[in-house]
Amino acid sequence: GSAETALMLRSNPQLLKSSTRFIAEQDSLNASIGQGFVLNVLISVIAMMVGTVLGLFLGLGQVAQSRWLSRPAVVATQFFRNAPWLVLLFYCIFILPFRVTLFGTTIDVPNWLRATAGLTLPVMANVSEIVRGAVQSVPSGQWEGAASLALSRRRTLWLVILPQCVKRMLPPWMNLYAILLMSTPLASIVGVEEALTMTRNALGAERRSELLIPFYGALLVAFFCACWPIALATRRLEAYASRERTA
Repeated sequence: GSAETALMLRSNPQLLKSSTRFIAEQDSLNASIGQGFVLNVLISVIAMMVGTVLGLFLGLGQVAQSRWLSRPAVVATQFFRNAPWLVLLFYCIFILPFRVTLFGTTIDVPNWLRATAGLTLPVMANVSEIVRGAVQSVPSGQWEGAASLALSRRRTLWLVILPQCVKRMLPPWMNLYAILLMSTPLASIVGVEEALTMTRNALGAERRSELLIPFYGALLVAFFCACWPIALATRRLEAYASRERTA
């Protein structure tokens, strides 16, 4: 029992010291993996925020009447949407500068920030397609009604069309974020010390093959717990939007 274990540890100081060191090492490894997972979430949030803003304007460019705007927007969207995410990661890691100088001050650009830029590009392209599809799904009567009120195309787009697109865009946008979060371990390949890298480092430090499945299993559960609520919310929003359309 616990009393016998405590008595054994007291009678053997060396065993007590080893046990204490082992527990401290495990706590340190768990903390480092947890910090790595926080970095995964941070990368996904920043990439999603920046990609959403850029993708919004790129998507509006796709539906612009001017060919000088729509054609480059379509080309950029299709290029980054169909490019492998890992290739874009390598591209940004090796093309973007390792450090920048601003007003005489040299600032290092960490790997995780350049990896975030690499993930922002496909997010931008996918958000652009979401925006384009949502805008084109609005009935033409909405455009005609706004034109009858003497609203310009720009005012119609921002005041009439886009507010109706929010509900249509939200489910695929949330699904895209879940995919992005699950894709952040790709950053480990380019040297970012996120959760997968820290798990690999912990396994290398322990050198115990029996920990392989528990460590990676815990990481799998962590990503599942982060993405499953998003999937549930997406399904509920899709069901709500479907009921509204049939009402």
